[in-house]
Amino acid sequence: MRLITICLAFLLVLVQYPLWLGKGGWLRAWDLDQQVAEARQKNDQLKARNDKLESEVRDLQTGTGAVEERARYELGMIKNDEVFVQVLEASDKPLVHQASAATAVKPSKR
Repeated sequence: MRLITICLAFLLVLVQYPLWLGKGGWLRAWDLDQQVAEARQKNDQLKARNDKLESEVRDLQTGTGAVEERARYELGMIKNDEVFVQVLEASDKPLVHQASAATAVKPSKR
């Protein structure tokens, strides 16, 4: 009786092995499901990027607003009647102190 129980338990484990660890087993299916989820997420991100680029291309082809904006910010162009104003951010030290600090240190000759 004990031998039959051991044989049946062994057969049960033998039958369960492909279900859990085999080629088409549960772990493989779970892994593939995770890969599909990651691929879908990446596809969604790429689709959003493509939609943004398509919108930008459409704006550049049809309207002049996008072209003017790019000309202003990327090329620094202005219209005929406009005045260009450049705003510089304030630095921590005045320019006089920066210049004197740069000239104060002189390398010694040996």
